[in-house]
Amino acid sequence: MARFAANLSMLFTEVEFLDRFQAAAKAGFKGVEYLFPYDFEASEIKKRLDDNGLEQVLFNLPAGDWAGGERGIGCHPDRVDEFRDGVDQAIEYARVLGNAQLNCLAGKQPEGVSDEEARKTLIDNLRFAADKLKAEGILLIAEPINTRDIPGFFLNRTEQALSLFDAVGSDNLKLQYDIYHMQIMEGDIAPTIEKHLKRIAHVQLADTPGRHEPGTGEINYPFLFSHLDRLGYSGWIGCEYKPAAGTQEGLDWLDSVR
Repeated sequence: MARFAANLSMLFTEVEFLDRFQAAAKAGFKGVEYLFPYDFEASEIKKRLDDNGLEQVLFNLPAGDWAGGERGIGCHPDRVDEFRDGVDQAIEYARVLGNAQLNCLAGKQPEGVSDEEARKTLIDNLRFAADKLKAEGILLIAEPINTRDIPGFFLNRTEQALSLFDAVGSDNLKLQYDIYHMQIMEGDIAPTIEKHLKRIAHVQLADTPGRHEPGTGEINYPFLFSHLDRLGYSGWIGCEYKPAAGTQEGLDWLDSVR
């Protein structure tokens, strides 16, 4: 049976961030994820988790100047020290929050940096992060993201990501498979999940077009949920979508599959 986590960077935005934990619990979610916790004290977030009986499922390593348009620095050769400092910061938060996996955003390929240099930098950074997180009992994951929403994003296809993981050579690095992004980039969702299930640690969803809730677009989510159950997927499914008309108003799809 699928376990669904509310992505608090996209859901329940009708209220302030720290109030979204209670809103998610009231809606029936047992787990939460979000982009970043770093604007808040870890203890503040931990209290909201505990008060509402929620599991902290996932957040990202620091990703540069997000407000300024950066989408990760994992492939940036001139930001390696910053990346490594970010791993330390993420570990500090994960320890307090009980978070067992962290996502690395590869980032946009910097202008003037070759494919080879960007790839090597990302491999080195992933290896560093995977080793450091392993010592803490935390899994590192990374995700391909579509280049329509984020032009120039370096990691953008499943096979590309797994080939890069092979080069990293760590047993503490797995795939975050976002159905929305991969439907845009390559389709063939069900066979891809089946082929690579052992390397997938976390799944995220949204429908396309629009990146709204399941049932608003072209993806056959009832089939995919059943498919994941048949395959024995036991991880979380992060609900990382933009509600079409309010979070609560768009949760009927979830009631039908829980």
